[in-house]
Amino acid sequence: MQKLEVFGAKKLKGQINISGSKNASLPILAATLLSKNQITLRNLPKVKDIETMMNLLDSLGSNIKKAKDKIIINNSYQKKTFASYNLVKTMRAGILVLGPLLAKFGNAKVSLPGGCAIGTRPVDIHLDALSKLGVKYKIIQGYVHATAPKGLIGNKIRFSKISVGATENLIIAASFAKGSTYLSNIAIEAEIKDLINFLKSMGCNIKWTGKRSVKIEGVSEVEDITYPVMFDRIEAGTYLIAAAVTEGNLKIKNIIPKIIQTEINILKKIGAKINIKKDEVHIVGNKKIKSINIKTAPYPGFPTDLQAQMMVLLCKANKQSVIKEDIFENRFMHVAELNRMGAQILIKGNKAIVQGNINFAPAELMATDLRASVSLVLAALTAKGKSVINRIYHLDRGYENIEKKLKRVGAKIRRVN
Repeated sequence: MQKLEVFGAKKLKGQINISGSKNASLPILAATLLSKNQITLRNLPKVKDIETMMNLLDSLGSNIKKAKDKIIINNSYQKKTFASYNLVKTMRAGILVLGPLLAKFGNAKVSLPGGCAIGTRPVDIHLDALSKLGVKYKIIQGYVHATAPKGLIGNKIRFSKISVGATENLIIAASFAKGSTYLSNIAIEAEIKDLINFLKSMGCNIKWTGKRSVKIEGVSEVEDITYPVMFDRIEAGTYLIAAAVTEGNLKIKNIIPKIIQTEINILKKIGAKINIKKDEVHIVGNKKIKSINIKTAPYPGFPTDLQAQMMVLLCKANKQSVIKEDIFENRFMHVAELNRMGAQILIKGNKAIVQGNINFAPAELMATDLRASVSLVLAALTAKGKSVINRIYHLDRGYENIEKKLKRVGAKIRRVN
């Protein structure tokens, strides 16, 4: 099994080009199932979750051709409606094929999803909403058996809780439902806006009716298009924090800064010097890091996917900080590993109390989920000596060429078998 060896205490300097968004690519890939013809996607990140989703589409009958900077998906012969556990078990986003399969064929058998062990992420919100479009379902031996006897029929649906995945599934499904669908209390992450832009480019009829509400007029077919996926805002935020924690000097390129304004504002508050241009952010880390209290929240709040990385930075702050995790109930699994490196973090319910003025010590570490993995890399970058990070397959699910990108800006890091 592969490991990362990190030799720390290096200030990162240079330029990092941000890859396409994993979290935007996954629902867009699922939505290509609506097409009976050809869709070309550009700027997909080369990460494990994308490979898994493409394998899932292939198993459903999509024909996928990979080129250097694009993939071409042809669904002329796509007729299968069974999504196997073997393909869905490592990735939560597998459930996103349920909506388009029901929209296109009126039936689907999809495995309940797997992925990181960061919380329950129940699919009941997806299923309850789909049932309001006329879907009947049973869960048998870990599979959702779903049918829409009269096809999908538009309805008014208010989500009981803001859910990114359920919002995505319903927007895709409702695009082919008969009549009008009104969705309210939806998630408004940038990745969802990218999905909507993709669907509209194909000819779907979706209009914003409020900050968290859309109206969708169903269509019966979509057009062939070429579409570039947005940048990965979590990758961008991770490298911004990497610059801050190593007192580095980085230019983060190929981004839209206003999409990560919340993260930029917080980094400014704690002392980082930031200069914003059209498609880049230039950040210089400060030796003196100010403490701050933050809580994770749905977009445009502070993202749960950057909570672990921010915790590493706050271990370096001048005083105690508090992080409140309001999205997932089990997202502090990195804390035990950080404490082994010398951090002093106390968990009380959904709050992490983070003592500042910490110098991380090198250690052998175990990754537990995608974002926890990268938080250990950040901590190791500041520790004098060699740290070893095990189970980095989690890392490969969401970060393209992480060790190569870090090497280019001065990190001493290598992958070993």
